[in-house]
Amino acid sequence: MSSNAIYLVLDMENDLVHADGPNGKGPLGEQVRARNIIANTQRALDKARAAGLLVGYVRVGFSPDYRECPRTSQIFSHARQAGLFKLGTWGTEIHPDLKPGSGDFDIVKHRVSPFYGTSLEPILRAHAIEKIYVSGVSTVAVVQAAVREAHDRDYLVTIIEDGCCCPTAEQHAAAMLVLGRFADVTTSGDVKF
Repeated sequence: MSSNAIYLVLDMENDLVHADGPNGKGPLGEQVRARNIIANTQRALDKARAAGLLVGYVRVGFSPDYRECPRTSQIFSHARQAGLFKLGTWGTEIHPDLKPGSGDFDIVKHRVSPFYGTSLEPILRAHAIEKIYVSGVSTVAVVQAAVREAHDRDYLVTIIEDGCCCPTAEQHAAAMLVLGRFADVTTSGDVKF
């Protein structure tokens, strides 16, 4: 087992990426399908598990009464009215094609960053993690936050680019242009765990 690396699968939950989910029916879902994000993520997961990496699934989610949901957030302020990201519902479950294993970590976040107010940092420290692989949606939100914060916490970071997307190809390309300064970039086909 690789003892110093983890693969973080970011926000690959039904509300965002499933074809029947609210965002899966819109521009983000179109990009998920056009870029084969689910299949590419599954390929990377298979390779990570074969290499013995730890795997963590990061999900955005709120209590049924949305007590953790910030009313001032442009991203999350409409979640309550739309019934999005409610923990314990189908919408916050990981896409069925990317089903977590029994030993995988479930990291629930209430903001864009997977580090802020979550169990991620204690997990990384408990397992002496030095290298973090990431993919997920969207590139301009959780992926960007994860990469920048991991970089600033002195982790080595690798982005699996073909496992990431945004509502538009242009947003994704712009995000990747910037993120290449903070992390190595590879694909699900080329990644070496």
